[in-house]
Amino acid sequence: MLTVNLGPLTLAVPHLLLIGSLLLATLSGWWVGRASGRNPEQQLFRLLLVALLVARLAFVASYFEHYQGELWKVVDIRDGGFIAWPGVIAALLLGGWQAWRDRALRQPLGVALTVGVLSWGLTTLAWQALEQGTRLPELTLRDSRGAPVELQDYAGKPLVINLWATWCPPCRREMPVLAEAQARESALTFLFVNQGEGPGEIRRFLDSGGLGLQNVLLDSDARLGQQVGSMALPTTLFYDAKGRQVGNHLGELSRASLARALENLKEGSQP
Repeated sequence: MLTVNLGPLTLAVPHLLLIGSLLLATLSGWWVGRASGRNPEQQLFRLLLVALLVARLAFVASYFEHYQGELWKVVDIRDGGFIAWPGVIAALLLGGWQAWRDRALRQPLGVALTVGVLSWGLTTLAWQALEQGTRLPELTLRDSRGAPVELQDYAGKPLVINLWATWCPPCRREMPVLAEAQARESALTFLFVNQGEGPGEIRRFLDSGGLGLQNVLLDSDARLGQQVGSMALPTTLFYDAKGRQVGNHLGELSRASLARALENLKEGSQP
């Protein structure tokens, strides 16, 4: 499962885990700090912002070459470009310093940070372990001419599957990035699985954008999205040569976030 529907809202599981961990940390800090009248809620939110900022800066520094010429994209966090561990370390160090300065805050803030980091880390690891055990679905799709295509036929080398639609703005924005990667990465197979649209509509979009994509497939009933547990577009899935899912990305891919995902795919595909 990659997304969770809450009424009209669709939330990515990683976002939901982060929100849930923040809530647990806040409640724990409030409970422990009742006797002293010290609620670390404000400090926790500030530490979360610091962690996110440092995690973003670490990602940008690692993949800065992909931002050259488009520096404004450094602040465009829609690509999900974060490296978590530097942010966690920064938040823990700053939280420890704040607790050392304020004796009454030590226990509630310390407990809150411990609960928050452990709950987020353990639930994230458990979710990733479950998702990475997922196999390539057995599903029949159709190509642009209407001929049936078995998804399993593409197993045998690392595979990138992009779920998209022409009406989806982030899908349209990321398509040139994926097209460049398909032309460059000959060792990988890219599949562009359209969700719920017809061949005429898809062809008009590709022609208008000058996108010479290979392996455009039609999923008229959006069954692939349902089977992998994602109701959000775009969704990009990464499978190794044995058909095991080794990664996923919800939302728009930038050149930098795609570069990181492909690095992980290649590492995960090594024997």
